[in-house]
Amino acid sequence: MTETPEQRSRTMRAVKSGDTAPEMAVRSLAHGLGYRFRLRRKDLPGKPDLVFPRLARVVFVHGCFWHGHDCARGAREPKVNAEYWRAKIGRNRLRDEANLERLAELGWRALVIWECELKDSARVRRRLARFLK
Repeated sequence: MTETPEQRSRTMRAVKSGDTAPEMAVRSLAHGLGYRFRLRRKDLPGKPDLVFPRLARVVFVHGCFWHGHDCARGAREPKVNAEYWRAKIGRNRLRDEANLERLAELGWRALVIWECELKDSARVRRRLARFLK
C-alpha cells in the first residue's frame, strides 16, 4: 500500500531525533555503570548524544537506517523516493565522519553505538565500560 504525501509527512514528523529508545537504553547502561553525563552539547561537533566532559569522551547512538550502517536494517532500501533517501543517508555518513574527525582534533574520544548492537546489551555495557575507563 502506497502512502499519500500527507500520510508520509505525518509518519516522518513522528520520527524523533532525541530521547529515542536506543539512546535511552545507552543512557541507562552508562548510568548503571555509575557515570554522569551531559546530553547533546550544542558546542561540540555533531551534538553527541552523551557527553562525559571530565573524561573528554562522547557517545553517539546511531539509528542503523538513518546513518547507513552495514547491518540488515541499515542496508534496507527505501521503497518510496529511493534516490532522495540514498543521497540523504550518504550525506549523513559524510557528516558523521567529519564530526568524528573534528572531535578528535579537539581532543575528544568518540564511541559510536549502533541501534542493532543494543540487541546484546551486556556486550554494549562492556564496550561502554572499557571506553569510559
